[in-house]
Amino acid sequence: MGQHDDMLIIDQVLDGNLAAYSSLVDRYKDMIFTLVIKIVRNREEAEEVAQDTFIKAFQALANFKQEAKFSTWLFRIAYNTAISRTRRKKIISAPIDDKLIENYSTDEVRQQMESLETEEKLKLMHQVLQQLPQDEQMLIELFYHNKQRVEEISVITGLTESNIKVKMHRIRKKMYAEMQQRIQLSPA
Repeated sequence: MGQHDDMLIIDQVLDGNLAAYSSLVDRYKDMIFTLVIKIVRNREEAEEVAQDTFIKAFQALANFKQEAKFSTWLFRIAYNTAISRTRRKKIISAPIDDKLIENYSTDEVRQQMESLETEEKLKLMHQVLQQLPQDEQMLIELFYHNKQRVEEISVITGLTESNIKVKMHRIRKKMYAEMQQRIQLSPA
């Protein structure tokens, strides 16, 4: 199922078959929840934001201009709703030190990573990802987990495509550096 299927369902909803909207909710609820939990960092709030997202999307469905995919439009609503929620309630996090980036080359980190088992790499990567600021986690989530293209992420976040590419490069480098530091600190 893709964009064409989404448009058929949207047409049904706009023609009065309101129950058809539930299939869009079912299709995107997990992706929306995964995105917003990265931003709000609280399960209950993420559930509320996800629900608010679908309500807002339903209410604005007649205004969907099909300039982007429905999923991209929906992610934009979710992103804005989650960001608004966090602005009202500032969450303090301990971000990874940006100075770490300068201490390690990508080759050094890659070499060290190759010595780890796949399960260890995934666990380490997950730990490091949790330490990233919310906006960086969200970019990683959209790009890698939700498989959004840079152009779609630009629509969702309002950032320029070149800004997204630069941020993604820095985030990956920061993650590699933090992983390298953790590998060196762990007992052999």
